[in-house]
Amino acid sequence: MNKEDCIVSDLTKRTIMTPGPVEAEPRVLRAMSAPILGQFDPAFTEMMNETMAMLRDLFQTKNQWAFPIDGTSRSGLEAVLTSLIEPGDRVFIPIYGRFGHLLVEICERLDADVHSIECEWGTVFSEDEIIDEMNAVNPKIVACVHGETSTGCMMPLQNIGKTCREKDILFVVDAVATIGGVDVKVDDWYIDAAIGGTQKCLSIPAGMAPITYNDRVEAVINRRKKVERGIATEHDPSEPFSGSVIRSNYFDLSQLQDYWSPRRLNHHTEATSMIYGLHEGLRILLKEGLDERFNRHKYHEKALKAGIKAMGLDLYVEHEHKLPVVTCISVPPGVNADEIRAFMLTHFGVEIASSFGPLHGKIWRIGSMGYSCRKENVLFVLAALEAALLFKGTTIETGKAIQAALAYYESNAVPLTI
Repeated sequence: MNKEDCIVSDLTKRTIMTPGPVEAEPRVLRAMSAPILGQFDPAFTEMMNETMAMLRDLFQTKNQWAFPIDGTSRSGLEAVLTSLIEPGDRVFIPIYGRFGHLLVEICERLDADVHSIECEWGTVFSEDEIIDEMNAVNPKIVACVHGETSTGCMMPLQNIGKTCREKDILFVVDAVATIGGVDVKVDDWYIDAAIGGTQKCLSIPAGMAPITYNDRVEAVINRRKKVERGIATEHDPSEPFSGSVIRSNYFDLSQLQDYWSPRRLNHHTEATSMIYGLHEGLRILLKEGLDERFNRHKYHEKALKAGIKAMGLDLYVEHEHKLPVVTCISVPPGVNADEIRAFMLTHFGVEIASSFGPLHGKIWRIGSMGYSCRKENVLFVLAALEAALLFKGTTIETGKAIQAALAYYESNAVPLTI
């Protein structure tokens, strides 16, 4: 075996319990190894149509437009915001963690008039706080993160979306961390555009950002539509109908929706293997059932929390707005958080995450998402964390974490498929 073979072998020996990426579904990886089809091959375009239909079911929407953006989750955020925002548009963004700041960053680069408010990390705003500020600001767009993996919190959205619709404000939601893991009801919550990611609860490798948007968003996009000259026909506008041209060609939703429509505008070369993976991942998810999948995530979250508490560790977030697919643990005083993570990875092949900004080194984040959300993974991450803490001389309750998780599983038995 040569050196390169050894590196690949080492990389396969991981139990990934971060808030993304997570372990990919084996059936997804097998699907991604299928032979390449041309992007306009009828067999492939049929797969595209099936993928759109399954994305509508995932987002719980009747929107015509539901398709992936080629790129990681951030590409979906950029595509939606770039296609909606014109210079000077007022955008309101509530920040309760790292990814609210990311939304601000993207909008500022688009010369939006950004208004934001921020609460302490580890907490969330009430919907009334958001609505009151929204009324004062009167934005064109409200952009909000649904689940903040940086803090392990999740914002309620239902009343915010309803108020946005009543006031003719566009409501854009970053559902990257929640889609496929917890309920995201695009239509019922009056969400105008939602952005997901493949590498978290969908258990597909990073590289695509599923999005959906309604006709309110499409109207804004279409009035800014300009098809590039090399592929335009006499029926395409040479300049936008009104407003400014969408600043990005790659992230231009007016052209991307033409690619995903029967027109099949030759805008870009599709990431064929990623579509294979997305198609298979969505098929697996919908076969399991949305409610069943959401319940599975809550089920294993409870076992994980039981083990952490039994070890004598404190949860950083335990209020009603805890994100079910991310569990944050306060690092005990005097413990080097990164040393513990490195020990777990080196000796057990188990990866958990730190956090960002004011929380770096102060919390560990354990993701229980998608295919990583399994009993054996929960038990293994508890064992690795306990062993690492004991080896480093931390005072904890020895031998109780796994027993507490096992007691939960024994008392709440479910079919082995979970």
